[in-house]
Order: sequence, then structure tokens, then C-alpha cells
Amino acid sequence: MSATNPDCGRLIRDLDWASNPLGPRQEWGVELKTLTNVMLGSLQPMLIVWGPSQITLYNDGYATMCGNRHPQAFGKPFYDLWHDIWDQVDPIITAAYNGHGTAMDDIQFTMHRNGYREETHFAFSYTPVRDPWGTVLGMFCACNEITAQVAMARKERTQRERFMQVFELNPGGIAMLVGPDHTFDYANEQYYAMIGVGRDIIGKTVAEAVNEVVRQGFIKILDDVYATGEPFIAKNMPVELNRGPEGEMQTRLIDLVYQPMRNEDGSVTGILVQAQDVTQLRAEEERQSLLSHELGHRLKNQLAMVQAIASQTLRTAPDVATARKRLSDRIAVLSDAHDIILEGGRGSSTVTQLVGQMTALHDDPANTRIKVSGPNLRIGSRPSLSLSLILHELATNALKYGALSVPSGKIDLRWRVGGSQRDRFELEWIESGGPSSSAPASSGSGMRLISAGLNGTANSYVNIEHGHEGIRCLITADLETFQKEH
Repeated sequence: MSATNPDCGRLIRDLDWASNPLGPRQEWGVELKTLTNVMLGSLQPMLIVWGPSQITLYNDGYATMCGNRHPQAFGKPFYDLWHDIWDQVDPIITAAYNGHGTAMDDIQFTMHRNGYREETHFAFSYTPVRDPWGTVLGMFCACNEITAQVAMARKERTQRERFMQVFELNPGGIAMLVGPDHTFDYANEQYYAMIGVGRDIIGKTVAEAVNEVVRQGFIKILDDVYATGEPFIAKNMPVELNRGPEGEMQTRLIDLVYQPMRNEDGSVTGILVQAQDVTQLRAEEERQSLLSHELGHRLKNQLAMVQAIASQTLRTAPDVATARKRLSDRIAVLSDAHDIILEGGRGSSTVTQLVGQMTALHDDPANTRIKVSGPNLRIGSRPSLSLSLILHELATNALKYGALSVPSGKIDLRWRVGGSQRDRFELEWIESGGPSSSAPASSGSGMRLISAGLNGTANSYVNIEHGHEGIRCLITADLETFQKEH
């Protein structure tokens, strides 16, 4: 754009001003002449509206904002130029003619200046122009069209909002730290949940907002990332956080990434924090590992059980056909036992059924060695699973090391409703005639399973005594929860 605005300057020179409400140029007042010279010499878009007829003069910078209404609108009433938005312009120009200036950083118009509807934005000021006696002669406007800047800002804002939405939907904690002091600029809900809901952290440094991490060395890590521009990545990192219900300390395992954020010249301006609390996940993995170990232990026991069943069956059967049938029946019982263990009970079990299942597997009908007695009590699903496992564990141990490991050994298994209020389930396993039993130096997985008691019951209690003829085990639990379906 030329500093002399040749196009609008030519219009000023060539227009027939004698037939215009403003009159011949040589008769214009000093105010209008001065402003016209300022306007034509400026690169900034400028506008003059003059006289009672509101005649419009402007420079080349303003002409570009007029669209296809230029040059026809030059020297015409202001209404002719902006008739499509006059309802918004009229109050502003009227205020100027009444001696009141107006300035706006952003005013939005919907224009048809190029023959189609478009949203536009302007920053402007309307300044009344007075003669020496204070009479308003017209209005002078310096302005800029900011439509492109507004569109860009809106696009950036939309993009940022989308990023924020992605961050909020992220299953992990995300926070943005800015500056060398690591000041919180943003944090999503998952991050708040990880450090403890209720903390006021935005606008504060990490050292101020989460001060318990200072002594754990995290500020030094953040400083290194900011200084070197190298990310920091850690898995299963133990972090002590004041995140308990009363603000008490808890140790959490965190998967952590500190990623440097850079500006256009590549310098680090902040750090993006990505954090995933994996405490429960690691605990579940540990439980799965323990379960795998337990399954391995159970498999070994089952193989030993199959071997013992086969040996016992072949030793007592009168012929091969009988042995084959007894062996097949007992292995089927073993399969049913596995079904109950895997299914967690069928919801309608009784103690008599569970005991019968165990004795069918471990006892010999032709030479009974397990004596059972007790009422036909109903048992809930979760206690059913526990009792089934415990009975088979007791029988397996008796078969391998206890009363059932020798021909003379016997077991007395009895259960009843007990307690002073008859509100307790009680079961006793008493071995006799077997090898002497002594408490092991450390409990194996099977003994830990027995000692854990009946899952899903209240006030479950297990007592195991080791004697010279075998073990004696007492298991008791609250009767109501023992029979309750969970």
C-alpha cells in the first residue's frame, strides 16, 4: 500500500465537489482539510464522516474493507456504505455527532459487502470533530479489520478446547507445568484423583501444591527435564502422597512421564506430566501370580490324589471290572469338585453334599475310614466354595501325610449348630490312628488356605492342633452369613 494512497487521493482530486453537500474543496474548513491530509498520508485504515449529510471520505486502507462498494460509496452518505448493518452503526455515529466518542477492541458485523453474507470483526474508535466554538462538524475514525485474527484465535481456542477434552477423557492423570518453577497451569480430574481431591493447585508451583514430593526428589527430576529438554520416564515408581480421607500419607505406585514442552524456537517453556496410578493393577497382578502359584500347587495335589485314588481302588477292588468302575466314578467326583471350586458354589449347596463329595473321592465304601455326622445345613455360595476347598485340602493332607496315609488311620468329621445363642456353624476334623503331627516351621499354601477360614462369613475362626495321631481342626463362623447368598 502506498503512503500517498493514490487511488483515494485521485478520488479526492477528481470528484465534482461543487455538486456534493461538502462543497468545493477550496471552501472546506481547516478541520476537514487537516484530517483529510492526515488520513491520506496514513497506512492505517481511516475514515471521515462529515457534515449533516454524513458524507464519507476514506483512504486506501479503509477502501479494502468496503469490498465491492468501493469506489461508489466514496463521497456518499455513510448510510449508503453500510446500509446492511445500519442498525448497529447508527447508534455509534449518532453518539459521535452528539459529541460522544466510542472505541471498541472487537465489534462483530454480518456484512454483504462482497455480495455474500460474511462475519466480520473490527477494532475502531469514533471521535467527534469540533470547530473552535465546540460545534460537532463530523467524526474521525481510525480502525483495523481483525476478522482474520478473530478467526485464528477462535480456531486456536477450539483446538485448545479439543485438547482439553481429550485430556479430560484420558484415563490417566495429566497436568501442565509452566516456567522454571513448575507452576500448575492445568490438571485433569484423574490427576486430582491421584494426588488427592480438594487440593488447590492451579497457579501454584509443584513445591507449594504437592509439597510432600519435594523430599522425595521430584523437584530435582523436574529441574533436570526443564534444563536438558530430555523426558523422564518411570514405571511402578513409589510415590508418597497425602491423599487419604483425612489427608494422611499413602504410598502409590505410579507410571510417570515428564515430557518437555517447547515454543517455536525450541526452548523449553514447561513440562507435560502424564501419570497413571497402577497401585491396584500391580496388586491384581500379584494376586494373579499368587493364584497361578496356587493352581500349580492344586494341580500337584490333584495328581497325587489321582495316584492315591488309583492305588487305593486297585488295592481293595475284587476284580479288574470293579476297579475300572470305581476308578471312573471317583475321577468323576473329582471333576465335580473342580466344578464347584471354579463356579464358586451353585447357590443351593448343603454341608452334607460338600462332605459327601469329599468322602466319595477320598474314602472307600468297602472300608470306610471317614466317619461323618451333622445336620443337612444349607450353605451360601461363597462359604460353599471355601468349605469345599478346605475339606479337600484337609483330605489331601491326610492322604499324603496324615491319618489316610496309613491303613489304621481314621477321621471323625462332625458339624453342628452351636454357640450360646445357637447362632454359630461349627465343624470339627479329628484324625486318629495316623502318624504324629507337628506344627511346620512355615505354613504352606494349603495350610494358609485352611487358616483363612470361610470366605463370605462374619467372625470366622480356625484352630488347628497337632497331636501324636494327627491333626485336629475346628472351624466356626456366624451362622447367618454362613447361609446367606452373596
